[in-house]
Amino acid sequence: MLKILFLILMSGGIPVAIAMAGASLIYLFVTESSPPFVVIHRMVSGIDSFPLLAVPFFILAGNLMNNTGITNRIYNYALALVGWMKGGLGHVNVVGSVVFAGMSGTAIADAAGLGTIEIKAMKDHGYSTEFAVGVTAASATLGPIIPPSLPFVIYGMMANVSVGSLFLAGILPGAMMALLMMVTVAYFAHKNNWGSDVPFNWPRVFKALAETAVVIAWPLSIWYCVTALNTPPQMTVFVALAVLFAADKLFDFQAVLPIMTPVLLIGGMTTGVFTPTEGAIAACVWAIVLGFFWYRTLHFKMFVKICLDTVETTATVMFIVAAASIFGWMLTATGVTAAISEWVLGFTQEPWKFLLLANLLMLFVGCFLEPTAAITILVPILVPICQKLGIDLIHFGLVMVLNLMIGLLHPPMGMVLFVLARVAKLSVERTTAAILPWLFPLLGSLIVITYVPSLVLWLPKQFY
Repeated sequence: MLKILFLILMSGGIPVAIAMAGASLIYLFVTESSPPFVVIHRMVSGIDSFPLLAVPFFILAGNLMNNTGITNRIYNYALALVGWMKGGLGHVNVVGSVVFAGMSGTAIADAAGLGTIEIKAMKDHGYSTEFAVGVTAASATLGPIIPPSLPFVIYGMMANVSVGSLFLAGILPGAMMALLMMVTVAYFAHKNNWGSDVPFNWPRVFKALAETAVVIAWPLSIWYCVTALNTPPQMTVFVALAVLFAADKLFDFQAVLPIMTPVLLIGGMTTGVFTPTEGAIAACVWAIVLGFFWYRTLHFKMFVKICLDTVETTATVMFIVAAASIFGWMLTATGVTAAISEWVLGFTQEPWKFLLLANLLMLFVGCFLEPTAAITILVPILVPICQKLGIDLIHFGLVMVLNLMIGLLHPPMGMVLFVLARVAKLSVERTTAAILPWLFPLLGSLIVITYVPSLVLWLPKQFY
């Protein structure tokens, strides 16, 4: 009955969060199985979670990075690094999304922020609108895979697993996905005989490579000083930051400091300096320092507007989580999750078969539900089955998030699809057709991530 009520409300065009809470409330009124105030109690307790404090701060950090001109710096850095290759701006699109993913944590922010710049530039250089939209949509899925990631925070809270481990788990799969997307760009460039978009210029390429080397060498040098030379960690980090800012000023780097955002987050979490929630606050502080004091592109009026936008987005996400909490509890209390678990385990005891069925389910659900709502509904159903079959929950979390990100590219509810259709001024039908060829690298990545768990779990096992 609960599921039927939910489907009826959803089919009537009611938002998913209201449909979940409304179905639960109507069920309690009709069956009189529990007092109606249980709905309020469960919704409040569902968001009374310390890890969820990371959500508004990661949203704020992404909004700050997106509104202070940092997206232009990321684009220029990617253009210098790979713009000289055949199909250059397609490669720039992917590399730019990899960098921006380390700051925004959401696919929609990537598509709306960096995607606006990339699509315009590609159209100005003669690329078809469809190709520009397709590569932008595919690369936007990297946002929640490469840390930090809002879906990972929600999944970690719901499944009771380490958010830090989830962040680390996304690094290698994210790199593999980016590589497959660049191979796809190279295929189209060879097929259509495209040339480069900017001339090869050694000084510019060398400067971009130097920025990349700084990003890699900076945390390694801190690690070496602390472990091999026994220097005090706090003093080492302070001196290293001073050197980093001095180098940025001296060489006029484009994107070293923004790229350092995920480096600081992952480094701080793996060394125990802060939790993921505290890391979200550190990301906000870093974004404020860059916007207000270093690049000076952020002013108080803009900051207030960004904060108000963050409050609006956070309220939406938290309401979905709260509504899904009571709905998930009702599914468990009425025996729906147990019944589904018994049916699946009666159908198969093979982990690989379950993962295949779970992928099909999550791809389907991702076409209709926003990722936060989908995670909060699916976790209570699928995670107990994973535990019985011995599937690692960190691995399954990455599989779930990637499935739901692919769902963002499809009608009828794909938010990235609608954002890019509006940005590129294309119909939804043409945008959908433009995205279809890019499902091959995405689904190929999904297969590898699903059935090669060592790719996902290697880094978390090294640090946790």
